[in-house]
Amino acid sequence: MKQRHIALAVLIAAIWGFNFVVIKVGVAAVPPFMLLALRFFFAAVPALFFVARPKVSITYLAGYGLMLALGQFGFMFMAVKMGLPAGLTSLVLQLQAFFTMFFAWIVFADMPKWFQIIGAVIAFAGIALIAAARWSGTDFLPLMLCVIAAAGWGASNIIAKAAKPPNALSFTVWSSLWSPLPLLALSWMFEDHAQTATALAHPTMIAILAVVYLAALSTIFGYGAWNFLLTKYSAGTVAPFSLLVPIFGILSGVLVLGESFDKFEIAGALLVIAGLIFSNFGGALLDLAASKKMAEP
Repeated sequence: MKQRHIALAVLIAAIWGFNFVVIKVGVAAVPPFMLLALRFFFAAVPALFFVARPKVSITYLAGYGLMLALGQFGFMFMAVKMGLPAGLTSLVLQLQAFFTMFFAWIVFADMPKWFQIIGAVIAFAGIALIAAARWSGTDFLPLMLCVIAAAGWGASNIIAKAAKPPNALSFTVWSSLWSPLPLLALSWMFEDHAQTATALAHPTMIAILAVVYLAALSTIFGYGAWNFLLTKYSAGTVAPFSLLVPIFGILSGVLVLGESFDKFEIAGALLVIAGLIFSNFGGALLDLAASKKMAEP
């Protein structure tokens, strides 16, 4: 990759990593379902006037938009609102890679490779260690909600794979149209009306910046730039940069919010990262080792 494209990939990972701090601050200012509705509305409405509708079925557009909004972000925002640290949220959400592999196996009979299965076992062992550390605390439920959010992200990836959109950014923008109304309904049913009305009528600067960051930077710029890189390079070249997202997420949580981790959570986080790395690079590393061994006299 060219140096400027490497820098762009790292910038995207940093934006997506810091995104979890923005969510943590945002749900303190605006109820989570309402914040999500605003995020998807402003990610879709301005952009759809400049981005052509993708040539895919409405079923796929609606399914992807609803799964992303409710299955992934709905559970994730609730987990953060209930107290799950931003850094830990960014880490647990990366389990989506393994849920995607599992769902692809079920739907497309796409059997994961053996090193991907081992990577998944290592990563889930890390989550089990973190869960054990939080079992008796108030953070166990939000941790499980975040695991469900990772499954929702995996399911949305399968919908996108089935849809085969010619343009990922266009697919993201137009599918976002299906999200605000269900989220507004959930906000009306479950969130405090007075708090929501105050947040909308008298938005704080934090709330405004959170919506702008989530809609413009994280969604439009992030997905647009990521899609640009995917048109220039293979998925195998670009995808590993997503491993930087939880690194930036954890660092942002520690530096900005003062979050901390105990020794079991640190050990669990290292296992999750090790599982992700082995799942992505295990085959290549073993092939390299085998080729070196064969080259020895």
